[in-house]
Amino acid sequence: MQETEADFLQIYDRRDYLSPLVTVDAAIFTFHNGELFVLLTKRSEHPEKDKWALPGGFVDETKDASIEDTVQRKLKEKTGIEAPYVEQLQTVGNNIRDTRGWSVTVIYTALVAFQDCQSYVENISEASWILYSEAINMDVAFDHREIMQAARERLKQKALYSMIPAYALPEEFTLPELQACLEVLIDKPIQKKSFRRRIEQANLVEEVGQRPASGKGRPSTSYKLKANAKGFNFIRNLEA
Repeated sequence: MQETEADFLQIYDRRDYLSPLVTVDAAIFTFHNGELFVLLTKRSEHPEKDKWALPGGFVDETKDASIEDTVQRKLKEKTGIEAPYVEQLQTVGNNIRDTRGWSVTVIYTALVAFQDCQSYVENISEASWILYSEAINMDVAFDHREIMQAARERLKQKALYSMIPAYALPEEFTLPELQACLEVLIDKPIQKKSFRRRIEQANLVEEVGQRPASGKGRPSTSYKLKANAKGFNFIRNLEA
């Protein structure tokens, strides 16, 4: 009698075969006080004990139906919120990046608003927002320096033709705040008139009210992203 697939699966034991370690790592960025920060966590166990690392962890088959579930679970554990912008960056796998064995990690980059999660992060002793310019020079765990660099470059390129800078801001923001975040992500100043014209022509934000002025200045208009902004790409890069 020919063996059926059901028969095969009944006796199949995947533990008979060596399998690589499978993890996710997330480069989570935010914008605060005019600078770019990345979230790092201090490892409490070996390997690389006491080193700072990007948030991440193993796929949990009892909780995660997909790799996307894994990264969202880890993001929620470290920030207390669901990141409004998450993108798969790359997959890295080899026999040298982790001393525990052959390792594959699926890497994501994410943006969150500092104000939305800072109180939560402050209550996690092993997690901290660190200036990207400092983090990139730290002795971080595994290959996480290279991952941070790749994630930072992806955000820079995406900022040239999309609205992702807004996802590093609170839900309501002013246009000067959005421009400041954009300039940090692309690492260059842009003209105010050019920026305003680009935003107005795209019709991706809507006015939500006035923010009281600080000191003797005039009130600022607050905006929020429209629903169609997330998947919108400008026809030309900002540099063009």
